[in-house]
Amino acid sequence: MSERVEAPKPIVKVPVLIKYGRVPPRPTKVGRGFSIKEIQAVGLTVKEARLLGIYVDERRKTIYEENVKALVEYLRKLKEGAKPDKPKLPKIIRIKPQRRRVFRGLTTAGRRMRGLLSVKLKETHKHKWKKKQKERKLKKRHEASRGARPPFP
Repeated sequence: MSERVEAPKPIVKVPVLIKYGRVPPRPTKVGRGFSIKEIQAVGLTVKEARLLGIYVDERRKTIYEENVKALVEYLRKLKEGAKPDKPKLPKIIRIKPQRRRVFRGLTTAGRRMRGLLSVKLKETHKHKWKKKQKERKLKKRHEASRGARPPFP
């Protein structure tokens, strides 16, 4: 009676991060899947690998010898008569669609309603008259020069 063999787990390097002082907390970790180049090194296609129960990470481009050896060992067990793991289809990451609502902070009206927009003095009359007075004093407005024309000769 043949037994079911579990697919090997891919080993990948841990990224070097600044928060760890550019020293990884551990040298390797279990990855999301084997790279396409690792699968091709064994002589499989991506579709065949997935049907044999092997996860594939299409973003990775590196080849690690320990991963290739693990795949070769897994294929050897399958040839001896062991049953493969369940097929592993590509992992689908679902993103929740955004609801079509205005007052969620998506528009200026929505941000104002939710108090995310600083309105302070922009729309008050005091601010408006104060601004006009300041412009008159600096002679920026046309009103400042009114009546200040020299008399006719």
